[in-house]
Amino acid sequence: MLLQKLGLILVSSALINNVVLSQFLGLCPFLGVSKNTKTAAGMGAAVIFVITISSIFTWLIFNYILVPLGLNYLQTIVFIMVIAALVQLVEMILKKTSPALYKSLGVFLPLITTNCAVLGVALSNVQNGFGLPKSVAYGFCSALGFTIAIVLMAGIREKTENCESIPKVFRGTPCVLLISGLMAIAFTGFAGIV
Repeated sequence: MLLQKLGLILVSSALINNVVLSQFLGLCPFLGVSKNTKTAAGMGAAVIFVITISSIFTWLIFNYILVPLGLNYLQTIVFIMVIAALVQLVEMILKKTSPALYKSLGVFLPLITTNCAVLGVALSNVQNGFGLPKSVAYGFCSALGFTIAIVLMAGIREKTENCESIPKVFRGTPCVLLISGLMAIAFTGFAGIV
């Protein structure tokens, strides 16, 4: 029964209720880092790590510290502090292990701290009353959905970057916004799965 529920969480959070294309959270890195697939995949991996780990820590802090002390109203501030600490950890790890990826992500890596997708997933876990396994599954699968969307967008942008058939007026930002809108429409097709 638990595996079936976790499977439903996987499909619904990664594809049907995709944080970027359905809930419109995390658009800044989605539009800013999706210029090439390598950088997009690196950002996706960083977001997967941060959202999954923050889902664990925020659930533990909420259920074992905030709720028993009656400090539920502090959840947003505490969650932001936990996310900021995790992003700093990711930043230090990337700086040591992959300087090229660290440099290519540039300002968007610290922006994971303010990426509303990370905070949105942590708050959704609390609001939906998920237990720890469901919170971790929801966090991982939401981040996986973010990664799928950003890598797909990067692949499409790479193909359309030097395309001569696109009118000049649509090149750049208009084309990116149009592509992201079409991707959002395409992802609504997954709604019939569950």
